[in-house]
Amino acid sequence: MEYKSWGRTGLKLSHISLGTMAFGRWIDEQHSAAIIDAALEGGINLIDTADVYGKGMDNGNLRQTGESEQIIGRALKGKRHDVILATKVKNPVGTGINDKGLSRYHIFRALEKSLQRLQTDYIDIYQVHGFDHETPLDETLRALDDLVREGKVRYIACSNFAAWQLAKAHGLSALHGFSRFEGIQSEYSLITRDIEREIVPFVQSEKVGVMAYSPLGRGILAGKYKQDVPPPPDSRLAAGEKRLELLLNKRSAYDVVEAIRPLATQRGWSLAQYALAFVLSQPAITTAIVGASKLEQLQEALHLVQSGEYRLSEQELHELLLLTDK
Repeated sequence: MEYKSWGRTGLKLSHISLGTMAFGRWIDEQHSAAIIDAALEGGINLIDTADVYGKGMDNGNLRQTGESEQIIGRALKGKRHDVILATKVKNPVGTGINDKGLSRYHIFRALEKSLQRLQTDYIDIYQVHGFDHETPLDETLRALDDLVREGKVRYIACSNFAAWQLAKAHGLSALHGFSRFEGIQSEYSLITRDIEREIVPFVQSEKVGVMAYSPLGRGILAGKYKQDVPPPPDSRLAAGEKRLELLLNKRSAYDVVEAIRPLATQRGWSLAQYALAFVLSQPAITTAIVGASKLEQLQEALHLVQSGEYRLSEQELHELLLLTDK
């Protein structure tokens, strides 16, 4: 396993990490624990979760959140200090008016609940799950800085921010002496390349770490879905994931799959491995989050990275982008 420095910090993250949105939502605790064990044995040192991950994401019951954190907490007994643990705050986790957002009130309450579910007294990387237009950004940053000073959080980061939002946060942190967002978690794949326009230039300039989520385009780039064909019964699409449905409504998603199919074959890789290699070949990416719901999905990603020969050359990347930009 290769490890990379996370932005300007001294923290080293495995080049692929484990995403846990499926835990307690689509897969049970036994299967989740087996995936965690395989990830740690394979050299992964970062586990990413969120306080909102759970059945409530699908059934609308906001009280059914936190299952992912609970499963991770139980699975990491005796192993906590071998893991970089990242979780998130912002999205609704209850029906109360203050059970969401990035106010000081909600952040402090949400962190304490996350600590209880994860059975730990600190979070390595605490991430805001998106930009909160209703809360002053300096209120959010001051609250996060206080948690760092208290030792309950090691580093802070953001997720799903625009470049201007991250730049504003950095400016406020510099002005007030707050801890700054040392990383950003953004969606990135061959079919979701928005961050290349502004986020990537910004993070490279300011030495910000990047966690790329959905590197397989929510399973599309693994060739799991075919146009005008019902999805596999155990798939995320069959479970009704809305963001996946939106991606598949773009005809270009299927076109990209067909464009990379012969390229993956030439390399002797699966479609999923080729799509993951594209993300890992980008210099700005610290780690790609593999959101495995099956053990074989994780093993396939580990096999690619452990081979040590998984980066695409500049020429390959150039030719690939010419094909997929059509």
